[in-house]
Formats: sequence, structure tokens, C-alpha cells
Amino acid sequence: MGMILEYLGGDHRACDDLFASAEAAVAQKNWDNARSLFDRFQAAMVHHLRMEEEVLFPAFEARTGNTMGPTYVMRTEHEQMRALLQDMARAALAADHNGYLGLSETLNMLLQQHNLKEENMLYPMSDQVLAADSEALIRSMDAVAK
Repeated sequence: MGMILEYLGGDHRACDDLFASAEAAVAQKNWDNARSLFDRFQAAMVHHLRMEEEVLFPAFEARTGNTMGPTYVMRTEHEQMRALLQDMARAALAADHNGYLGLSETLNMLLQQHNLKEENMLYPMSDQVLAADSEALIRSMDAVAK
């Protein structure tokens, strides 16, 4: 397994765990815990998206010369995720059980498809074309503000 795939794939799993914990708290209508867990999930997701958009994608595009390929698709999906996260935050704040769970289901489907594309296509491609720079890129991703 390549370093970028391992690093960002592991971050996917950490985000997924927070997502599932927040959803479970909402399902139990434990709103204080749900809001806290959702806030942690949202912060983790925003950080993950920033690591990709600020470090990985520009490095990939610079090396391949391709800005309209997989990184373009990923950025578009990131915008969809950000909108869903904002809607979910509003639903959590309003203690809107059904609204939150409906949005959560939509986000879950998007995340699963998105993560598969990244882990099966973009990250392995990145590991291949950026192999010589992967350690420096991971340090740069670690340095992205949370």
C-alpha cells in the first residue's frame, strides 16, 4: 500500500467512525452528545477536504498537468459534501431528528462512492506519480490547520 493511500485512507476511516457515532447519538435523540460528535465529525471532514484541496490535488495536478480529471470531480463532490454538512449542522442545532437522518443517509451514500474513487483510483495514482515527494506531502498535509 502506498503512503498517500495509507495516510488519507486512514483519515477516511477516522471520519467514518465520527460520522457513525454522531448518527447513533441522533438516532437516540441524545442531542447534546449528537451535536458534540457532529461538530467533531464536521471539523474532521473540513480538515480532510482541506488537506486534499490545499496539498494533494495541487501536487497531483502540477505533476500530471491534468486539472480537469479526477481532482476536478473530487472538488465538485467536496462542495456537495460541504453543503450537506451545513444542512446537517442546522438540523442538529434544531434537534430535527428526521431531517438530520435523511441528510445523513444522503451524505453516507456520497461519501462511500467518493471514498471508493479516491482509494481505488486517485490515491494509488498519486502514490505512483508523487512517490518521490510522498513523505513531504504527508508532512504538508499534517501541517494543514485543523
